[in-house]
Amino acid sequence: MRGRLALGAVGVVVAGYGVWLLVSRSSTDQLRSVVTWLVGGVVVHDAVLAPLVLVAGWLALRPLPAWVRGPVACGALVLGTLTVLAVPVLGGWGRRGDNPTLLDRDYVAGWWVVALVVLAGVVVGCLVVRSRTTGGHHGARSGRR
Repeated sequence: MRGRLALGAVGVVVAGYGVWLLVSRSSTDQLRSVVTWLVGGVVVHDAVLAPLVLVAGWLALRPLPAWVRGPVACGALVLGTLTVLAVPVLGGWGRRGDNPTLLDRDYVAGWWVVALVVLAGVVVGCLVVRSRTTGGHHGARSGRR
């Protein structure tokens, strides 16, 4: 409990320092722009993105067997979040001919590697959930008691 409080206190101090830097080094127009982006981001997330993801997830998971839904939802959340974060590098935004060190890797190939690792995790998760829910493992255990 003490560790969480200490971590929370550090977070509050760091956030306060960030706000102080923002206020002390920004003009009124910049502050207005920051507030607009922050409020707009929350509104777009809560009013548009989150409901769309929930409906799409519900529709996509509904036809799947119950033992598959959890691992698939988890894998979709991980891969979806990583993909959204990777959009700038996957699209090559920021690549410049005069600086070949910017975006100098095959990020699409890296994304495929991550996607395969997530898929492997989903498969393992499905197998674990199925083994726990199908009585094969529990039946043997309950017979010994």
